Amino acid sequence: MWRYWELLHVLVARNLKVRYRGSFLGVYWSLLNPLIMTGLYTAIFGATFASYYNNSIPNYVLAAFTGLVVINFFSSSTSQALSSVVGNGSLLNKIRLPVSIFPISMIAANVFQFAVGVLPLLGIITFVKSKSLVNVLALLFPFLALVLVCTGVGFLVSALYVFFRDLPYFYELVIFVIWISSPVFYPPAIVPKTVRAFLGLNPLSPIIESIRQITLSGALPDLSLIWGALLSGIIILSLGWVCFHLWRHQFMDLL
Repeated sequence: MWRYWELLHVLVARNLKVRYRGSFLGVYWSLLNPLIMTGLYTAIFGATFASYYNNSIPNYVLAAFTGLVVINFFSSSTSQALSSVVGNGSLLNKIRLPVSIFPISMIAANVFQFAVGVLPLLGIITFVKSKSLVNVLALLFPFLALVLVCTGVGFLVSALYVFFRDLPYFYELVIFVIWISSPVFYPPAIVPKTVRAFLGLNPLSPIIESIRQITLSGALPDLSLIWGALLSGIIILSLGWVCFHLWRHQFMDLL
């Protein structure tokens, strides 16, 4: 990938320009969307679930916001990566390029968007709550885990879309299942124990819990949560890359 760093930069810039052409807020829409949804969830569920967050509605607001930014990043980055290979099929038929650069460029564009929009706000919130720069820096680890998960899923769905063109319709359902099974607007404690084991299979859950622990608790980062998030990210990235690598020799016949 280092050989194609300039190409990656061009693809990321093109993606962001096309996505926000004529937009007033640009990349900051990634921040406005979860803020609006947080206000909506707080109005509906804030009083009910505040007891799970030290009887504090502001704590519920922050908990809902952290969950939303994670699920929004996952949804947008993987959905865009899904069509990246097929969408650039004509280019791949003309020029010899590493196919993996296209899903990576979609993830990278969302990383940039997150880094300039959401991450600074999370850093400020974390510093105000914890008074510790260690916690602010620790935010990078669950975010890295999130990027690894999204990249692995991006590799997998972009490869599958080459073979199954109905995949976007099915993937919308997958996104909904992941969203509803993630502790975004509800506390994990309300989930029955019989169901909690299945929800534990959701790779976003440890990431959300790790970010909340760092941001809201005021205590030092929980290394077990961070390690769990990173481990799930490494596993999913490895699986996604292996599938992509095994199938990519068939891509050109179908593009």
